[in-house]
Amino acid sequence: MYRESQIVNPPPPSVPDDAALLALVRNGDEYAMASLFDRYSKIVYSVALRVLRDPAAAEDVLQEIFMQVWRNPDRFVASRGSLGGWLAVVSRNRSIDALRRKRPTEDIDDIAPASDYNLADEAERNNMMEKARGVIQQLPAEQRKTLEMAFFDGLTHSEIAEMTGDPLGTVKTRIRSALTTLRKAFTA
Repeated sequence: MYRESQIVNPPPPSVPDDAALLALVRNGDEYAMASLFDRYSKIVYSVALRVLRDPAAAEDVLQEIFMQVWRNPDRFVASRGSLGGWLAVVSRNRSIDALRRKRPTEDIDDIAPASDYNLADEAERNNMMEKARGVIQQLPAEQRKTLEMAFFDGLTHSEIAEMTGDPLGTVKTRIRSALTTLRKAFTA
C-alpha cells in the first residue's frame, strides 16, 4: 500500500535548448527541426512580412530560411548571438533581397498591404521589441530616420543618400552609430 509521500511524480520533460536541437538537426532529426520551426517561425515570418508586406512572399522567405537551416545547420555560429536573433536578421536580409528583385517588375499598386498578423502571445518577443523601440526612440532623429529607411523600408545606403540629400558616408555612419547603440543596449 502506497502513501502519498511515497508517490513520486516524474520530472517534467525538459525542453532542449537551441544548441541541442541544432546538434540533432545535423544528424537529420526531423522532430528537432520541427521544434526549431515551432519556436522561431513566427518571428521569421513577422520580420519578412514587415519588410515585404506580402503574406505569400513572407511565407516563401520563411520556407527558404528553414530549408537552409535543415540543409546546413552549421551556418549559425552561437558565439555571434542567439539563434532567434540570427534567424531574424537572415529573414530581414532575404526579404530585402526579395524586394530588390521584385522592385523593377512590379508596380507599387500590385504590392499587397501587410496583414493583421497578431503575435501578442509572444511575450519574450514583445519585451525585446519594446526595449528596441525605446532605444530607437532615444536615438537622434537623423539616426532613427536613416535606420528605419534601411531596415524597415529595405533601402540601400545609396538610395537613402539620394532620397535625403546626405552624403553616402554620413548615411553609413548614422546607421553604424544607431546599430552600435542598439547592440550596447541589448548586451548591457
